[in-house]
Amino acid sequence: MIEFTKYNWSKIIMHVDMNAFFASIEQRDFIYLRNKPVAITNGLKGSCIITCSYEARAFGIKTGMRFIDAKKLCPKLIRRSSRPNHYAKISAEIMKVLKNISPDIEIFSVDEAFLDLTRYQKIYFSPFHVAYLIKHIIYNQFGLTCSIGISDNKSTAKFASKLKKPNGITLIKPQDAEKILSNYPVTELCGVAKGVKEFLKYHGVLKCKDMKKIPISILGNRFGNIGKKIWMMAQGKDIDSLNLISKSPKSIGHGKVTKPNTQDDYEIRYILYRMSEKVAARMRSHNYESNKFFIGIKIQTGWISDYFKTKTYINNGKNIFDLCISLLNTIKIKYGVFQVQVTAVNPKACNTQKDLFDDVIHQRILDSTIDKLNEKFGRLVVIPARLNTYQESPDVISPSWRPSGHRKSL
Repeated sequence: MIEFTKYNWSKIIMHVDMNAFFASIEQRDFIYLRNKPVAITNGLKGSCIITCSYEARAFGIKTGMRFIDAKKLCPKLIRRSSRPNHYAKISAEIMKVLKNISPDIEIFSVDEAFLDLTRYQKIYFSPFHVAYLIKHIIYNQFGLTCSIGISDNKSTAKFASKLKKPNGITLIKPQDAEKILSNYPVTELCGVAKGVKEFLKYHGVLKCKDMKKIPISILGNRFGNIGKKIWMMAQGKDIDSLNLISKSPKSIGHGKVTKPNTQDDYEIRYILYRMSEKVAARMRSHNYESNKFFIGIKIQTGWISDYFKTKTYINNGKNIFDLCISLLNTIKIKYGVFQVQVTAVNPKACNTQKDLFDDVIHQRILDSTIDKLNEKFGRLVVIPARLNTYQESPDVISPSWRPSGHRKSL
């Protein structure tokens, strides 16, 4: 085990990634699920798999797969309804533990975080010592396991954490990073989405070692700074530091996959109202408001969506819901709805001026009261009477959830 003093890296970055987090919590809490293939869905009627246990993954089951298709691969697959509030609570507790290890922490999502150990080399013996300490604490306090990657930058550390899953530790030295990455597909890098993948394929870049075939300007001109970053990531380089200061998120959104081909107008309106209220409640809880919203409704032929701009900045669910109805009224429901998305774009801190109109003051007081009721008795305990005939859909937790309400970019 090499001591910290033997490392001449400019930075020492660690990526901690919980193993099959949601599914592992279910297996921990319910003995009958241990060592069994388990899939987590949005409620017992959810059609898509949010995540699954490693036993299920052995059958080829993946996140996003339809549950009915997954059952064909594994007839003994056990479905569990997600418990987002429970996962969020455990996540917050784990992140507190990690912050005690290194205050220089970036919480990347509900189940992963980056730690910068550069300033704490005199406290700990070696990076491996820190990794084993983290794994020991997480297992003993929470009964869960994690995989850890260590390198001199975020991108390579995140890649390293995947190499020995589950429950492994991988260290990639800066001088070895390019060679190790060389034969891996570029899609193994964080941030290489479908559009980037197809662009790179067109230019003959399939593996990381192929990236040198094209100049950085090719990616930079097409994708901006993200493109330049991907070019460097393929060679084991990443100049980005940890995002230690919380900034306003670029968006706050909620979406839901509906029952296939949903044509019931009232049910669609209920789902849109629910997403609108969840977006509004999240904005209010973090003191944000926005005047631009993206509303999307997916039908059989594809997405129908639009951006809506309001005259004033808002964080009220009814106002957002009205925007949803504006879009919904342009769609022929006979085609059926498969998915919806409601997103506040570029939210900003609320205006704290006191010279507001009386109706705005009254609305904010009402919103605050409703938030307190929903927090005490459950999500959306207060809803419009016309929508009260529908059962409340199960809450879900976004993979990018973090205690401050949004994920910071890698």
